[in-house]
Amino acid sequence: MFDFKYYTPTKVVFGKSTESRVAELVKEFGGTKLLIHYGGGSVVRSGLLKRVTDALDAAGISYVTLGGAVPNPHLSLVYEGIELCRKEKVDFLLAVGGGSAIDSAKAIGYGLANEGDVWDFYDYKRTAQGCMPLGVILTIAATGSEMSDSSVITKEEGLVKRGYSSDFGRPRFAILNPELTMTLPDYQTACGCTDIMMHTMERYFTNGGNMELTDSMAEGLLRTVKKNALILKNDPKNYDARAEVMWAGSLAHNGLTGCGNDGGDWMTHKLEHELGGLYDVAHGAGLAAIWGSWARFVYKNCLHRFKRYALNVMEVEDKGTDEEIALRGIEAMEDFYRSIDMPTNLRELGVKATDEDLVLMAKKCAAGLSDGVGGSAKQLDEAAMLAIYRASM
Repeated sequence: MFDFKYYTPTKVVFGKSTESRVAELVKEFGGTKLLIHYGGGSVVRSGLLKRVTDALDAAGISYVTLGGAVPNPHLSLVYEGIELCRKEKVDFLLAVGGGSAIDSAKAIGYGLANEGDVWDFYDYKRTAQGCMPLGVILTIAATGSEMSDSSVITKEEGLVKRGYSSDFGRPRFAILNPELTMTLPDYQTACGCTDIMMHTMERYFTNGGNMELTDSMAEGLLRTVKKNALILKNDPKNYDARAEVMWAGSLAHNGLTGCGNDGGDWMTHKLEHELGGLYDVAHGAGLAAIWGSWARFVYKNCLHRFKRYALNVMEVEDKGTDEEIALRGIEAMEDFYRSIDMPTNLRELGVKATDEDLVLMAKKCAAGLSDGVGGSAKQLDEAAMLAIYRASM
C-alpha cells in the first residue's frame, strides 16, 4: 500500500427534506450573502428554488441568483458569475443542482479568491491559492462533485474541456436528499450511475499499490451501484435505491476508493473530456461509449486487476485463463451498460466522428497531459489515444 492523504472536510446532511436546513448550514459556515447558482428550469419547476429562497428569507440571509449552468459547464458563465459576485459583494456560494452547477460554482469560487484569469487553473498554468466557500444542494447523483476536490469546465473557444483539482474547492457542506432525484429522466439516472462507477473503476484499474481494504470497499460500492441502477430502471421512485446510488456517488469521488493506490488511471475520463468538448454529449454516456475500447487496449498490462474485477464485481465464472476471465468481465460490463440503455461505442452514442475529428481529439487529449502521456493500467501516448478512439467507432 502506498502512502496517502485522505481529506474530506465536507459536512454531509443526508435524508428526506434536508434542504430545509440550508439556512442553518449557511450560517454555520459564515455565509451572509449568497450566490445561488443552478442549471436549467427543473430547479424552478420543481419548487426547490423557492423552498430554498423561502428558507433563506426566513433566516434573514440575502442572496442573488444565477441560472444557466449546462452540462459541460461553460467558462463564459463562470466569468459572468465572478462579475456578479464582485458587484453584489457575495461571500458564500450555494450550488443547487448536479455536477454542472457545482463545478461552475467551484470555478466562480476560484475566480473570486485569486487574481488573474480563472482559466489558468484549468489550463495548468498555475495553482489556486484559495476558493470562496460553497455549499451544495444535490439534485443529481453522478459526478461526486459535492464532496470532491474536482471540477470540469469547457472553454467555448476551441471547445476545450479541462478539469482542475484542489482541496480549496471542496464544498463546506452537501445536502443530499434522495427525493430530489426522483424526477430525473431514466437516461440521466443511467448516466449518473455510469459516472459514479467510473470514478471508482478508474481508481481500481491501477498497477500501483496493494490495497485489500480499499479494494473491498471499491468492489462493494460498484456492486451496489450496479444492483440499484437495475432496480431504478424498473422502479424509478424507489427511495432506498435512490439513496444507495446518491451516497455511492459521494463516496466514489471523495478519494476513499483510491486510498493507497498510485493515483489511479483517469484516461477514460480524459478521453471523454475531448469527446464531450467537441460533441457536447452527456458525460456518463460518453464514458460508457469509450470504456470498452480503452479496457481492451490496456487489460493485458493490468491483467490481475481486470480478472479481479470480473470475478468480484461482474461475478463471472472463475473458469479458463486469466485473460479469458478478464475479457468476459469486460463483456459483462458492456452488457450491463446496454441493460440500462447506455451506449458501448460512439455509433450507439450517436456520434458520427470523422477520422480528422478523432485525430484532433487525440491531439488535444495528449496536449492536456504532462509530457503528452497518461495512465496507470497502461501508459498511453497520442497514438494509443487515437487507436482507442478509432476502436470505439
